[in-house]
Amino acid sequence: MKRSISPDYAIEIIPDGARIMIGGFMGVGTPERLIDALVASGTGNLTVIANDTALPGKGIGKLITAGSVRKVITSHIGLNPETQRLMNAGKLEVDLVPQGTLVECIRSAGVGLGAVVTKTGLGTAVAEGKQILELEGQLYLIELPIHADFALIAARQADYVGNLEYALTAQNFNPIMALAAETVIAEPDHIVPVGMIPPDAVRTPAALVDHLIERAK
Repeated sequence: MKRSISPDYAIEIIPDGARIMIGGFMGVGTPERLIDALVASGTGNLTVIANDTALPGKGIGKLITAGSVRKVITSHIGLNPETQRLMNAGKLEVDLVPQGTLVECIRSAGVGLGAVVTKTGLGTAVAEGKQILELEGQLYLIELPIHADFALIAARQADYVGNLEYALTAQNFNPIMALAAETVIAEPDHIVPVGMIPPDAVRTPAALVDHLIERAK
């Protein structure tokens, strides 16, 4: 059994300057209560690893607007003009990574691979400063695994020991990120007795989850 904790208590363990993975796709599958607590805490100088920076006032966009983020490693910032403004002003470092490469780099960190080898990005700015490998006459970029200190993930439901089930597109990044961080903090919509989640619906096993956020009151 895991003791569920409040978002405020969970955020206390995240220091300034931490590397944080945040699940979700344009806010879908993003742990909103954890983000609200992180903004309220004043924690800053963060490196955020995520698919996108959502929208102003939504999901990761709240952290961007609050000035909590020093660097973003992401695939898409096109729908958040605040991210673009801060980047152009030199106040936010943005590392744009092709989406498939981003997912694979995170996954490789979680499963112990030393690198990702891909053609994506060859001949573009993505390849600048990176190693290029030739295999059987073909050129590939070598992309390194992406790790984090913390993963903040959202789930449709958890059971009392911390097994997680996701809904629909919330499965895109959350299960992968749960593999690649030192500490995983999960925010479920519902917490149910063990056995209520069918075994084949568990996408993140309890062994990967360090902290479970209590249900909203």
